[in-house]
Amino acid sequence: MLPKTKDVEIPLLLAIQKLGGKAKAQEVYPEVGKYFPELSEADLAEQLPSGGNKWTNRIQWGRQRLIEHGELSSPGHGVWAVTEKGMARLKEASSVQKVKPSVAPHDLPSAPPIEYAANLEELSEEYIQSFKQKVLQKLNDLHADEFEQFAGALLKGYGFQKIAVTGKTGDGGIDGHGQLKVGLAVVRAAFQCKKWQNSVGPKEVQAFRGAIVGQFEQGYFFTTSTFTKKAQEESLKLGAAPVFLFAGDQIVEIMIEKEIGVKRRPVEVYEDRVEELFEREKS
Repeated sequence: MLPKTKDVEIPLLLAIQKLGGKAKAQEVYPEVGKYFPELSEADLAEQLPSGGNKWTNRIQWGRQRLIEHGELSSPGHGVWAVTEKGMARLKEASSVQKVKPSVAPHDLPSAPPIEYAANLEELSEEYIQSFKQKVLQKLNDLHADEFEQFAGALLKGYGFQKIAVTGKTGDGGIDGHGQLKVGLAVVRAAFQCKKWQNSVGPKEVQAFRGAIVGQFEQGYFFTTSTFTKKAQEESLKLGAAPVFLFAGDQIVEIMIEKEIGVKRRPVEVYEDRVEELFEREKS
């Protein structure tokens, strides 16, 4: 049986520390597995209903929790790094008990317990928020060219046709283009992608609009971060070609809504109605 997400956290920090404090995800997975020698080949090969690997998914959720705690960061594409806060947690853990790969996961110090709401609806909200953060983090881990390909797939899922990802071709910042049929008309649109940590400002929106004038009727601007208020005002400037802005959290919402890179699975919920049996008898 696979360990719980919370039991993966300390081994995950230890594995990355052992690899020099930061490492690629593919290097981390097998290293974490060394802290769980009881796992069989079948356990490690177990698949999710969606088709992904259950063990690596469990580690990814552990990573997400550590990021939320400020104990891990992502300094580069696909790179996982232990922060000062993460190092402090490891130091605290080692002062309690010397941890070795042979130690059982339940013996490892874990994070302070999280108080979960008993209400199912509240639990669902917590899960959805955590899932959105996980997806956004994956977008941040993409290479710039991968993010461009992703933006093309997103527009295709939204109904665009003849999508072409052009990338860095000296075209003034246009990373791709496509067509959207609106009634009997066909609207030509271009898109630009920015994998930024800081917010995108109005100058970038203005420059992108300047690149599409005369070639396209609309522009779509994607970023993993956010847009400033002035950038939002600039995007729909009166008398100018519209540039529609999509920040990281909005992109994730679209992915969930259109099931682009996301798979929705129904979950059965039960309600006890035992009392109703007796109410029928009384009536």
